[in-house]
Amino acid sequence: MKNVRPLLVILVSIIVGAAAVAVAARWVATQATIATTQVVVAARDLEVGTRLRPDMVKLVDWPAGTNLTEPYNVPEKVYERVVNTQVLRGEPIVQSKLAPPGEKGGLSAVLDEGQRAITVKVNEIVGVAGFALPGNYVDVMVNAADEANNAVSKIVLERILVLAVAQDVSTSETKPRVVNAVTLQVTPSEAEQIDLARSIGSLSLVLRSQVDKVAGATAGARKSDLLKLKPVAKPAAQAQAVVVPVAARKMGAAPARKLAAAVAVREPERVEVIRGIKRSVESADTAQ
Repeated sequence: MKNVRPLLVILVSIIVGAAAVAVAARWVATQATIATTQVVVAARDLEVGTRLRPDMVKLVDWPAGTNLTEPYNVPEKVYERVVNTQVLRGEPIVQSKLAPPGEKGGLSAVLDEGQRAITVKVNEIVGVAGFALPGNYVDVMVNAADEANNAVSKIVLERILVLAVAQDVSTSETKPRVVNAVTLQVTPSEAEQIDLARSIGSLSLVLRSQVDKVAGATAGARKSDLLKLKPVAKPAAQAQAVVVPVAARKMGAAPARKLAAAVAVREPERVEVIRGIKRSVESADTAQ
């Protein structure tokens, strides 16, 4: 009997433990089911301007505690809608990531309401060595002649969104791309300014920080601004070296020595030299 009792205690403990595990597993499964909801997500990476088809999306369970703004829970509601921003695989498709119903796709689906797209011809220099990528912001600078026919460089538009480089609107790459055209998002008035600017001078793009929203008020740069040189002043010793000898001839030796001491200029020592029948006054260094 003494050997049976420990075995019974162990058996009961095992049964109770197994029951507790089963109850806990069932409770966790129940909680997981309650805490999730079904949402439509991307089945693969979707680029800007993509028209959604059934094979591009899928329905998955998503944590209910996640604050999603206007998600979709029926795949049919997103069919034939156009993506206006890049969506990664497994990312929920929400209303803000889709263009308004009726959009046909392409670059027009990316434009904000009231905005326009204009393309600027660039090269490696104008295009900031290929670092002006979709999603970046640039300033537009023009080099032209002012009213006085003087060359001037001036930033005419600030914080302009780059929509596409060449024919690519993808923002997935961060490597620089040297292209011959950059498409910018502008207002109608900004489009007119860019068109006028490129007809009267050459354009350059100036890359700026994504978070920099402060306008930079400048007067532009002109040739005179680059060539403003300060006049070079003569050293005091050189300026006085000519004056002292002249004063010495008029004032006499004693006043001349006082004047030389005042300006801290050392008058070279002179000696009288007779060469044949010619007599001259020379400095001691020359005479030697």
